[in-house]
Amino acid sequence: MIDRRDLIGTALGAGLLAATAATAEGWGDPPTPAIGDPDAPAWPPAEHFAIWPKAPPGARDRLPERDWTLNGPKGARELWIRGVPTPELHVFRPARPDGSALLVLPGGGYEFLSVQNEGINIAQRFSAAGTTLFVLTYRLPAEGWDNAQVVPLQDAQRAMRLIRSRELDFRIDPARLGIVGFSAGGHLAASLATAFAEPVYAPVDAADALSARPAFAGLIYPVTSLEPRIGHAGSRNNLLGSSPTPERIASRSPLLHVGPGTPPCFLVHAVDDDTVPVANSLEWIQACRKAEVKVEAHIFETGGHGFGLHLPPDLPGSMWPLLLAMWMKKHGG
Repeated sequence: MIDRRDLIGTALGAGLLAATAATAEGWGDPPTPAIGDPDAPAWPPAEHFAIWPKAPPGARDRLPERDWTLNGPKGARELWIRGVPTPELHVFRPARPDGSALLVLPGGGYEFLSVQNEGINIAQRFSAAGTTLFVLTYRLPAEGWDNAQVVPLQDAQRAMRLIRSRELDFRIDPARLGIVGFSAGGHLAASLATAFAEPVYAPVDAADALSARPAFAGLIYPVTSLEPRIGHAGSRNNLLGSSPTPERIASRSPLLHVGPGTPPCFLVHAVDDDTVPVANSLEWIQACRKAEVKVEAHIFETGGHGFGLHLPPDLPGSMWPLLLAMWMKKHGG
């Protein structure tokens, strides 16, 4: 199994891009590490901003302290973020924007944000093809917030509305703004796809009158349910606490809330994922079909969990970014 702690970042990313370059026009080289520490990315990007004009909803007197660390063995480390006192959008503008946009939600079990593997790398890869990318560093619910179970959803809804409010600045079509989420970030993406209109915070400005519904949703090895039978225990405990009631689990399990308003969905999962069971994606497909929601899924034999762009090119799963790009064109991306 490929684990996020053991990724061989740049080398495998280069192999992936070489394998797809002939068929993925406009997709450039993989991200280049910063000079000095070969594993350290350039972070944050020059263009980034807080999504809340004042303190975020549920803020207490003492906010989390920022913690940006490189994790993993030398030569294969990646940037993780803990401590998010102020959720921010980090903007990756393409040289020639085509009007499409993606909000990126990194994973990390609601314990940390895998911002390099499932944020920076994704943003640089897709922005090279003309899409404007926004990586959201959302708040981690267990870091001390009131109403913690909806804290990430508050940030995701607000981010979607704020991006749409600045469509002219970002040179995007607000009707072509989608999301892509990974693991626990996939849970947040699935939550946004099903609860985009749920009133989880009081409006703060004119942007909050806009829709938070994504045009389409990419769910990559996602946690779609917090139910013990298939859910990821770490994500559940960090979001809901160690002893949530069945009712609370159900309320925050997006699998149970797929409906006609859910946008088209694209899923990627590996059968050998022993962190987030593939049943999370298989049952999401069934729920979409029942609700007559457009869905496409790619279930790969091997890949493990947390692979991002780092699967070797001889694995079929390494083609998922190109498959997502092709699918996005059908749905406004």
